[in-house]
Amino acid sequence: MLAIYDWFGYEMPIKERYRMIKEAGFDGVLLWWSEYLNRNDYRSGPQILRDAGLSIENIHTPFQVQDFIWLDNLDGEASLTCYLQCVADCAEFEIPTMVVHLPDDDKPYNALGLDRIKRIEEKAEQLGVNVALENLRNFNNLSYMLAQVDSLRIGFCYDCCHHYRYYPSKDLLAMYGSRLTAVHLHDFSEGNIHRFPFDGEIDWTVAMKKIAETGYTGATALEVMNWDYKDLSAKEFLRKASEQAQRLEGLRHCGK
Repeated sequence: MLAIYDWFGYEMPIKERYRMIKEAGFDGVLLWWSEYLNRNDYRSGPQILRDAGLSIENIHTPFQVQDFIWLDNLDGEASLTCYLQCVADCAEFEIPTMVVHLPDDDKPYNALGLDRIKRIEEKAEQLGVNVALENLRNFNNLSYMLAQVDSLRIGFCYDCCHHYRYYPSKDLLAMYGSRLTAVHLHDFSEGNIHRFPFDGEIDWTVAMKKIAETGYTGATALEVMNWDYKDLSAKEFLRKASEQAQRLEGLRHCGK
C-alpha cells in the first residue's frame, strides 16, 4: 500500500486534491488534522477522500501545541485537551492511528508530562486508537516515554529523514521497531528536508531493509513537500512521488 501526506505544498480544492492523489497511484493518505495552517475544512476530509477511493493511514496531530505538553499552565492543559480530542476524533472517523510530536530535548520531560501521556494512553486504550510518537530532535524524551508507557496503544512513528539527519548513530528501529505503527519517508540534502526519496543523502536500500526487518505491515508512506520542486506542477509532483514510493515498496519487500 502506498500513501502520501495529503497537504504536499500545492493549494487546490480538496476534492481535486484527493482525486489527483488517487489518479497518481496512491492508495491512502496521511491526513493533517487541525484548523492550523488555514485548513478549516479538515473534518470534511475523511468522507471526501474515501469517496475518492482512498483510505486514511493516520492523522498528523498539530505540531503547534507540541512544546506545551510538559507545561503546568493553561497552554499545557490546552495541549492535552487537543490530543485527547484527536483520540476521540480517530474513533469517530474510524482512523486507526494518530501521530504526535513530543518536545525536542531542549525541553526535557517531567512528571506532569508523563502523567499527560498516560492520560492520552488511557483514552487510546478505551477507544482502540494507536498513538505513534515521532522521532525529531527528541531522542531522550521519546525514549523515556516509550519506556515508561508500556502500552500497545503507544507506539512509534519512524521518520527516516529526521533519524538520519539528527541521530544517525542511533539504531532507532532496533530499539523501537517492535512498536512501529507509522512511517514518514522523505530525504534530505544540505539541510533541506521533505525531499523525494533518492534525491538526498539517505541510503534507501539500507533504510527500507531495516523497516522490513521490524515486521511493519503499514503503508509505504511519503511525507514529501514541493519546497524544492517549484518547477513541477501538482500532477507532475504526484507522479514522481508515486514512482519513488513504488521504488521504496520494492526495496521493502526485497528486505523481507
